[in-house]
Amino acid sequence: MDARDLPIVERYADCLQIGARNMHNFSLLKEVGRSHLPVLLKRGFSATINELIMSAEYILNEGNMNVLLCERGIRTFETATRYTLDLNAVPILKAKTHLPVVVDPTHGVGLREFIPQMSIAAVAAGADAIMLEVHHSPDLAKSDGEQALVPEMLAKLVPRLRAVANAVGRDL
Repeated sequence: MDARDLPIVERYADCLQIGARNMHNFSLLKEVGRSHLPVLLKRGFSATINELIMSAEYILNEGNMNVLLCERGIRTFETATRYTLDLNAVPILKAKTHLPVVVDPTHGVGLREFIPQMSIAAVAAGADAIMLEVHHSPDLAKSDGEQALVPEMLAKLVPRLRAVANAVGRDL
């Protein structure tokens, strides 16, 4: 969240994540643009697709070409789920950019029982990767337990994701 923390994070991390609330932190985006690590840029929950692309430009313009765009749900009037997972963003981002698109259904939906269906839909929509939270005991999790899959759910989901990927002509 703070560019001053970047050197210590870079020593231990394999990838930098810019969370949804920092998508418009332009000084941070510029700083991670000078990093040698890949950057996962999460879409802000009130941001448009074009705003996400423009935030990625701050990183790219500083020389870091290893940017992944992450759709993680946007705020709408709907309250049945945590956010509305905007799967429309996947093919649009892929058409407008050369960057990989990651979908985070756990944050987008926020309810464990619906994560598998939205993960499958994300693969069918063309996502390059799926980001899932998994916890062996989600009821004891310090945060986000209600959206974390249990390992058994993940084990059942992976073959289904592969089958969908194959059905739409993609390898997983």
